[in-house]
Amino acid sequence: MQRGSDRLSVHKDDEMKHELQGLIRSGHPTRAEEWHDPEPSADDDPDVALGPVPARGTTGEAEAVRFEFARRLGRTSFPADREGLLDVLEDRHAPDGLIALAEELPADRTFHTVQEVVSALGLHPST
Repeated sequence: MQRGSDRLSVHKDDEMKHELQGLIRSGHPTRAEEWHDPEPSADDDPDVALGPVPARGTTGEAEAVRFEFARRLGRTSFPADREGLLDVLEDRHAPDGLIALAEELPADRTFHTVQEVVSALGLHPST
């Protein structure tokens, strides 16, 4: 007898697997009522999963760089100098482009936030 911390009984688990078989095999929703299905994204929806949405009329380069640094560094990396930030980025397997940007930072300065890092690179957020 298996004693685990399962939320559902074996019978309910089997029932749910049976209900999902059509969806898994077909690759598209199998409900008769269309209103149950989630609405697909529109062609002009912004890509928010890939980073911040830039303001209208701007390229959003500073926001995108800040997002990538924040995603890789986190809060625990600060305060740090250039070498400390490079060590964290390499330990967390950051992309080469991000490491190359960090190598351009001044070596004699201590950074307390990601915004300070982005500003030191000469990128300023759009207003």
